[in-house]
Amino acid sequence: MYGSRGAGASAARRISTAVLGAALLITGCSSGGGDGADKDADAGAGITQQPKGTAPFWVNPDGTAAQQLADLEESGKKQDAEQIRKIAEQPVAEWIGPDNPEEQTRGFTEAADKAGRTALLVLYNIPHRDCGQYSQGGAADGNAYRAWLDGVAAGIGDRSATVILEPDALLHLVDGCTPEQFHEERYDLLKGAVGKLKSLKDTKVYLDAGNAGWQHPDQIFEPLNRAGIAQADGFSVNVSNFYSTEESISYGKQLSAKVGGKHFVVDTSRNGKGPYTGGKPDERWCNPPGRALGETPTTKTADPLVDAYLWVKRPGESDGECKGGPKAGQWWADYALKLAKASS
Repeated sequence: MYGSRGAGASAARRISTAVLGAALLITGCSSGGGDGADKDADAGAGITQQPKGTAPFWVNPDGTAAQQLADLEESGKKQDAEQIRKIAEQPVAEWIGPDNPEEQTRGFTEAADKAGRTALLVLYNIPHRDCGQYSQGGAADGNAYRAWLDGVAAGIGDRSATVILEPDALLHLVDGCTPEQFHEERYDLLKGAVGKLKSLKDTKVYLDAGNAGWQHPDQIFEPLNRAGIAQADGFSVNVSNFYSTEESISYGKQLSAKVGGKHFVVDTSRNGKGPYTGGKPDERWCNPPGRALGETPTTKTADPLVDAYLWVKRPGESDGECKGGPKAGQWWADYALKLAKASS
């Protein structure tokens, strides 16, 4: 389906990265502040922060792309390394896994805070997630989700964070993928999550609202209202998808007009050549060939309603076991390299 996606890397990798974040805070490997790019070295790939005035979001200096970059440099593959650097040097979202959410979010937000940046996080753990497709899973039930969310909130604390809330959760209510008996609970969980996160000192929240290829804004604006869009900072579009920035902005502006003029963010991580039009229509979203990186993350956008272009989907991670890809969320080095080479 259009909205399906890889959930990010495994919980184990996320937790280890969160621990890294805490270590960075202690050792000072990622130093802070200023409007220029930070020059402190990471674990070997030479990753620095982007200028704060353009992209205020944290670049993980030991992310998967940075690790591949270091490996390529060590093996003497300089040209490939420079291609992967296009991904490694940009802030990409950290997808919070089901285990130890407080530890994960604390690690990311502390490292971001130390660097004088904002942590970009995705919460993707709603019960009955992804309707049994490639990214199926999620919390066991509503109470488990609320407990998990409490951990997320505790880990963020007073530090700066921008949260993309539950990709696909609303769309799968509208398209009939999620069984009817779970609808009321999901609305309650989403509205509660918005309230919980917005009670924090410095957290922005964007509810996911699909993409330009998903039917029409008329079908999603009421669900957004029921899920608490009025209290949120806005909504996200094109998460893990490939629709052009122009198409995404048009879709977002139509939807914004129906939800009180709310702002929105656009996932531009892989939309450099727009959507794939070959193959089976119901799997065009899944690891499509010939795609490219899109606009790099920035808060300096083409429209006042667009708060940011973000890399929400982590470029190089698989959408699922299709077209030769590994499991959803696993790093696919060959695909990452192709995305980078195809981009300008």
